[in-house]
Amino acid sequence: MTAQRLPTGTDEERETALSSATLAVQKGKLVVLPTDTVYGVGADAFDPMAVRELLAAKGRGREMPPPVLVSAATTLDALASRVPDYARRLVEEFWPGPLTLVCTQQSSLQWDLGETRGTVAVRMPDHELALALLERTGPMAVSSANKTGEPAAEDADAAERMLGEDVAIILDGGPVSGGLASTIVDVTGERPRLLRLGALSVESLDDALHHHGVRIDEDGD
Repeated sequence: MTAQRLPTGTDEERETALSSATLAVQKGKLVVLPTDTVYGVGADAFDPMAVRELLAAKGRGREMPPPVLVSAATTLDALASRVPDYARRLVEEFWPGPLTLVCTQQSSLQWDLGETRGTVAVRMPDHELALALLERTGPMAVSSANKTGEPAAEDADAAERMLGEDVAIILDGGPVSGGLASTIVDVTGERPRLLRLGALSVESLDDALHHHGVRIDEDGD
């Protein structure tokens, strides 16, 4: 399989690209899409075979489950349970944006993202094309568009070079401005715990949490 690379420069191109990508996701195929941080490779989060293919394309095992991207903050409660108030404050302040929250997942969900130990990592990207696709597909398992060990793709060329044989569609949204991966915070406990420092600083997270009387625990690595 060689990926179909679709431009999104005009309204007509964008609509064609989104329709094609949505259909591919619904059929269990992999799709490359731009986000506000780096390009991502995604699959239907509720299609276990597609998620397995996503991990295989990246050269990852089940011990590294992909995060889930959503198009609306309200979707968090459909995927996660026992979301603490401080986590909702972070969502209010930084979504859409480069913040991934590791939450306790809803036990009723029929999906298999890998060895998640009962958690799910969720993010709402700040990218119009990504959000438009997610609105049509529902939650997608999305990881950075690169082979494990390679730098994350910041344009469609790099994504095509690394994953062109593994994906059905590449949405070409031009170069992404981010380049830095999202900051990951574990919100499954009484205090938020930093898992990965990325585009959001600890200072900005602490500022947002000031009124909740909690600070980011940076010793959790």
